[in-house]
Amino acid sequence: MFDINYTFHWNQAFRALPDMLAGAWITLQIAVLSMVIGIIVGVVLALAKQSRFVAARGFATTWIEIARNTPALFQVYMIYFGIPAVLQLVASWFDIDFRAMGINIFYLDSYWAVLVGIAFNNAGYLAETFRGGLRAVPDTQTRAARSLGFGPFDAFRLIVLPQMFRAVFHPMTNQMVWAILMTSVGIFVGLNIDLTGVTQELNARTFRTFEFFALAAAIYYVIAKIVTSGARLIAWRLFRY
Repeated sequence: MFDINYTFHWNQAFRALPDMLAGAWITLQIAVLSMVIGIIVGVVLALAKQSRFVAARGFATTWIEIARNTPALFQVYMIYFGIPAVLQLVASWFDIDFRAMGINIFYLDSYWAVLVGIAFNNAGYLAETFRGGLRAVPDTQTRAARSLGFGPFDAFRLIVLPQMFRAVFHPMTNQMVWAILMTSVGIFVGLNIDLTGVTQELNARTFRTFEFFALAAAIYYVIAKIVTSGARLIAWRLFRY
């Protein structure tokens, strides 16, 4: 009934493994940088969400709502296509010809678009995670620190923040794995140097779709397992007391 005559050629995929591993390094690079940015911005957003200032709360709420309730691909698209369009509109308002100056502000490199898009998404999710972590730290910790002579900033930086990160360690690990996998959306904005981009280019040249994407999936799996295993070792050190 079915005529299946597909022949596997794994040797082509394994010969291209160095190129795929180079792409995996770019994938990991984007994920780590987006997590670093996301953590920094996420802490600021979490504090802003709890601020008594309406403008700060509104800004944080808007960021979080967009990041958590729209597709990640949409966010990357808006950064890749939207930012140049907005800059072009502003330039037309002020009658500025950047191209005459030799400056091309209307093109955003796909690498940076994916990095900023994933960082934007991470910050939104981590902000809510951090807000929960901050609530998990008793107010008595801050009062005790102040009674020992700590200023408000030092009490937060040295007492509250470490306890918050300890409380949200496992959700941060999950977010890191999510960031690694989410880099694959870069293929839709022309990113061809990460693992998915390299795999697609190899597939387009050889038409060995199953072999290359199966190998790419295995590499993603190994990277995710390394991250989760490393996090488990760190957690053993953090939570053994």
